[in-house]
Amino acid sequence: MIQQPEQWHAVGRRKTSVARVYLRPGTGTITVNGRSFEDYFPRATSRMQILQPFELTQTLGQFDVLINASGGGSSGQAGAVRHAITRALMQYDAELRGGLKRAGFVTRDAREVERKKYGRPGARKRFQFSKR
Repeated sequence: MIQQPEQWHAVGRRKTSVARVYLRPGTGTITVNGRSFEDYFPRATSRMQILQPFELTQTLGQFDVLINASGGGSSGQAGAVRHAITRALMQYDAELRGGLKRAGFVTRDAREVERKKYGRPGARKRFQFSKR
């Protein structure tokens, strides 16, 4: 008989943020960088985004989640956490992959900030053109 692990670990990325997630069987406690979930992500949209994989797979409240998030801002970190939770849930049960893939949670969002170019005020913006 194959022994189930006591926890599942996954890494998620979004923009310049990286999130390491540890799923453990439990009561649904979520801890981010040693702080409570509601304290670390005060915006309701970020919290909703993070909980989406659990709601989709009907596993909300089954796992204690320990999260280490670094880099980027709160929006990027929330996306990284969602990606990592999705990967950890797929490690827990491979049958969940189909629904998560259809919802678009499995694919890493590869959009990054475009770099600033020389001779311009930003990545694409140009200084005002003067004909005379």
